[in-house]
Amino acid sequence: MALMITEACTACDACEPVCPNKAITAGDPLYVIDALKCTECVGAEDEPQCRLVCPQDCIIQHPDFVESREDLQQKYEALHG
Repeated sequence: MALMITEACTACDACEPVCPNKAITAGDPLYVIDALKCTECVGAEDEPQCRLVCPQDCIIQHPDFVESREDLQQKYEALHG
């Protein structure tokens, strides 16, 4: 599954620089995760880096993007060639 940022986001900017897929961008007023780019760090890291650095624990599973680990790996490989 892709991840999403809830309204509890304080726009602290901790998540954006750690995303290996550049899936996180500053929104207005909250940060936003592009579900088409989010691989939950599969292919790059052992666990989602944005969740590790988020001080608000406001990054959750996106209910509309259910993907297997294999799907996430394929998405990562497509993004990074």
